[in-house]
Amino acid sequence: MSGAAPKPWPTELRLHKNRKTLTLTFDDGQAFDLSAEYLRVKSPSAEVQGHSPDERKTVAGKKNVAILEVNPVGNYAVRLVFDDLHSTGIFSWDYLIELGRNRQTYWQDYLDDLAEKGLAR
Repeated sequence: MSGAAPKPWPTELRLHKNRKTLTLTFDDGQAFDLSAEYLRVKSPSAEVQGHSPDERKTVAGKKNVAILEVNPVGNYAVRLVFDDLHSTGIFSWDYLIELGRNRQTYWQDYLDDLAEKGLAR
């Protein structure tokens, strides 16, 4: 067994009634409220991420997107189904923690990317 600390494990995933926010709580005390829009534009799917950094797409026009379903994938991830019918992103616990910890930076990068391309949320 390695000396690495155990990875944080989710203790709660709660989709708010308005379906616009997913709250994640982990056993190490970290908790994040991630908006449906943020999760949609940062989807780990090949459709959004491409197969290399050069292929990554800027997803615009998702300001009002909602999450319809949160489906478990084994014991390591969830698949989110959005109301625009995007459902191919598998969000691992590690990726969700990364999104939570880096939310301000990633969100600003997204807004800058939209502005640079003349796109709207």
